[in-house]
Amino acid sequence: MSTTLSHVDEQQQPRMVDVGAKAVTRRTARARARVTFPADVAQRLHEAGYVTPKGAVLTVAQIAGVMGAKATPQLIPLCHPLSIDKCDIGIRMDGVDAWIDCTVSCSGRTGVEMEALTGASIAALTIYDMCKAMSHDIVISEVRLVSKTGGKHDIGGEESV
Repeated sequence: MSTTLSHVDEQQQPRMVDVGAKAVTRRTARARARVTFPADVAQRLHEAGYVTPKGAVLTVAQIAGVMGAKATPQLIPLCHPLSIDKCDIGIRMDGVDAWIDCTVSCSGRTGVEMEALTGASIAALTIYDMCKAMSHDIVISEVRLVSKTGGKHDIGGEESV
C-alpha cells in the first residue's frame, strides 16, 4: 500500500486521480455491511416475511443497493464515473442480523471498491428506513471492503453471503 494520499496534489489540494495511462482490466470488488435489529423487531420481521407497510424490505434494499452503486460518482466527489458491468446484492438474515454483500464488476482503468461499499451502505440504509417505524435501535455496522481483484493489488477472498 502507498504511504501517500492519491487524491491530493503537491500543494495538498484535492484532485481526481489521472487513470488515463492505466491498463483496462476486469475489476471486481465485494463489500459487506451488517444491520442488527432488536430481537423483537427481528422476530416480527421474520413472522411478516420481511414485509412492512413500506413493502418487501429485502427486495427494495437490493434494488436500492444497485442504484447506490451506480450513483457513486454523484455521491463521492473524486470517484471516476464507471460503466458498471454487473452489480449483485445478496442479503442473508441470520438471527437478529441482516448481512448485505455487494459485488460490483467492470472493465476499466480504476477499481470498483467505492461502488461496492456504496451499494452495501445504501442497501443497509434502506433496510433501516423501511424498518425504523418498529424501532430506532437498529444498528448499521461493519461496512467494509471484503475483496478486490483486477488492479495493482488484489485483496481478500472471503466467502460471500
